Amino acid sequence: MTRTFVLSMLVLFAAAVPASADLTLKQTMSGKGMGFSGKGTGTTYIKGHKMRSEMQMGDRVQTTIFDLDAQKMYMFDSKKKEAQVWDMAQFSAQVAKSVDAGSMKVSLEPNGQTKAIAGHTATGYDLEISMPAGMGGNKEMMMLVTMSGPAWIVKNAPGTKDYLGFYKAAAEKGWIFGDPRAAKASPGQARATTEMYRLLAETGGIAFENDLQIKMGPAEGGGANPLGGLMARMGNTSMQMTVQSAEVTPLGDELFAPPPDYKLKPQK
Repeated sequence: MTRTFVLSMLVLFAAAVPASADLTLKQTMSGKGMGFSGKGTGTTYIKGHKMRSEMQMGDRVQTTIFDLDAQKMYMFDSKKKEAQVWDMAQFSAQVAKSVDAGSMKVSLEPNGQTKAIAGHTATGYDLEISMPAGMGGNKEMMMLVTMSGPAWIVKNAPGTKDYLGFYKAAAEKGWIFGDPRAAKASPGQARATTEMYRLLAETGGIAFENDLQIKMGPAEGGGANPLGGLMARMGNTSMQMTVQSAEVTPLGDELFAPPPDYKLKPQK
């Protein structure tokens, strides 16, 4: 729950948008918590089982590429000519060891509300997920992560079938979205976010807007964990994402790999 976590969640929200075989989307994102706040604009490109997410904050563009079939994630920004490469099969397995998925509680219920977003009618749902997880991967330092808030689902958007196919494939592979560095420190948030995408996909539509509150506190039976009370006192983290536009256009394969002159840096 640091600046890295807030930034990674904004990048993550930039990826949580409608998908089609060749689709370009524009979004706005904002987030605050733990003494940091940020706003940005994002562009997401989808082609089959590959996704490229770009988030601009000031003069910096953060790019993340998700390749489900190759089980690789690439992260780089416009200020450096190098890209971090993550083996997501191995990393997802590491995160799974730090969470108590059997104790996870999930709820996604329609709230009877509708509103117009980006020219579509969206249906409101109330989301809540609670997930016990070891702080920094240490199960002796258990925390309870709670993610809750409204999600607005569009069920007739272009590319819905491809969106559902992408996230179904991601769920089957146990994919973790967002910055792996933040996921290592806070595996509960990472796993809860993956569960959120699975639940939203099960509605048969696409989230055009999210407004989430993320809380951390001591987990029942978590042992002596002074961080639990400290995190609870420091307040919530909030994240918002709204889709602004969607355009179906052909996309080249080169978008879904780091530039050829970038140095690749494998991560663990």
